[in-house]
Amino acid sequence: MSLYQLEKNGDVDSLLDHLTRSDSPSIRKRTAEILGDVVDNEPRAVESLIRTARTDDDERVRTAAIDALDDIGPDAIERLVAEMAGVDPDGADWRRAEAFAQTVSADRDELRMAAANALRRVGDASALPALIEALDDPNPRVRERAARACGAIGDERAVDALADRLTDPTGRVRREAAAALAAIGTERALEPLLGAADDRREEVRYAAITALGGYRGTAAIDPLIEALDDDSGTVRRATVFSIIELLANAPTEGSHRIRETVVDRLGSADRSVVDPLTELLTESNQARERRNAAWLLGRVTDDAGRDDVVEALVDALDAADGTTAQFAATSLAELGSEGGAGDNGAVEDRLLDLLEESERAEEVRSKAVFVLGKVGGDRARDRLEELLERTDDDTVRKQAFSALSKLGGRR
Repeated sequence: MSLYQLEKNGDVDSLLDHLTRSDSPSIRKRTAEILGDVVDNEPRAVESLIRTARTDDDERVRTAAIDALDDIGPDAIERLVAEMAGVDPDGADWRRAEAFAQTVSADRDELRMAAANALRRVGDASALPALIEALDDPNPRVRERAARACGAIGDERAVDALADRLTDPTGRVRREAAAALAAIGTERALEPLLGAADDRREEVRYAAITALGGYRGTAAIDPLIEALDDDSGTVRRATVFSIIELLANAPTEGSHRIRETVVDRLGSADRSVVDPLTELLTESNQARERRNAAWLLGRVTDDAGRDDVVEALVDALDAADGTTAQFAATSLAELGSEGGAGDNGAVEDRLLDLLEESERAEEVRSKAVFVLGKVGGDRARDRLEELLERTDDDTVRKQAFSALSKLGGRR
């Protein structure tokens, strides 16, 4: 039976048999990885993985066993360190952290890896100096796990050492260093990631781009705009999310400058971010993502006749978040105004149809009327006059009078 089937069936006994008896290092490695996913601190499995981590003759298998114990939980990985280094797994957190910190400089590579994993679990900042030192370990697997532990602790004192690892010769270490800096998340921690956005490895670029959405300044704009041309669709999609995050996180005093800079960079580039922005507007559960997507769509869409863009903005007029609804209205006005992108008829047609949709709330009709006052023509004026004759809603009537005055007044 294949390892896939054993994993699917949760057949721990057969998996343990493969782990201890297979002559193939690849099979033993994959079996250890599977056990880390399917085992819930089962004593027999933990014992076998500890034995594998200590005695297997293949480094990749030993590493997989260590990470499997880490996946199973803190008790499993700390028990491994306890057996390898004589650490009391039931001691106080600070005592365990102190012992693990000493162990992270042990002679055996596997012990240093296990200690770094254990320190990540404990999360005690007193271990940070040992972890920073471990970032220079000759074994990249130790450096990788030390970087991950620094990110979990989240102390800014690790920033400089992590920034140095962004040029590590091993891609996995660069990825973990980027993710750790993102997890620390301060301005000082995010700044080194500006240069990692064009790393040769996709996972490093992804980690950097994802983090730059939290950058509170204009320096992240150009790296993000350039990343819209990334060869990886995953990175390009992450870039759009980060641009939205950048707008949402902009400090109040610099918000206008950042927004205008983003629009300027997007507007002068031959790129399309419309599809992911539309998806954000229609599918996100986060109000700040939706409102910024609505705002940006009206300023970067180069084809207002696209039904999906107009429809997404029209649907957003009914958003529970009033700011999202207001941004959707102003974006429809941007797209449909004279000199705006595309054909303003698409916006006018859809809004005129909306006035006839009985299931729409009067508040939504009021916003549609507001936009028609900015983009409508003779058809809109005729329809608004008809609306005045039949609506009893004061808000809609007031908005209709205002819109008609902008369209030249009643006939």
